[in-house]
Amino acid sequence: MTVRRTLRALAALLFACAAVQSAAAWNDRHPRNLYHGAIAYHHASGSVGWATDRHTSREARIEALRQCGHERCEVVASVTRGCAALARDAKKHAVQKGATRQEAEAKALRRCGERCEVAAWTCTR
Repeated sequence: MTVRRTLRALAALLFACAAVQSAAAWNDRHPRNLYHGAIAYHHASGSVGWATDRHTSREARIEALRQCGHERCEVVASVTRGCAALARDAKKHAVQKGATRQEAEAKALRRCGERCEVAAWTCTR
């Protein structure tokens, strides 16, 4: 009887260790403090919307589209762990990502051209 109890206790301990290891691996792939941002844009009307520090990518996209306000707005950038910026002029636009707001804006302006200006940016924590 003592051997049987010891084996059951050992099996329970191994099961608990496996469960803890599995949970730790899941948390490594799905961190709780991961925040999302998005930028939405409609070129013809010039409407822009953005969202930052949302818990899901879907929440960020929906908020950016809501702020954009035009029924044909499109999400042009989604970001986690960084920044995104939208630069535009009358004819074109460019969206770029970067580690910081300044980097994202500089990249977007460089890609868009000299007459462009930053219309929106978002950074996440």
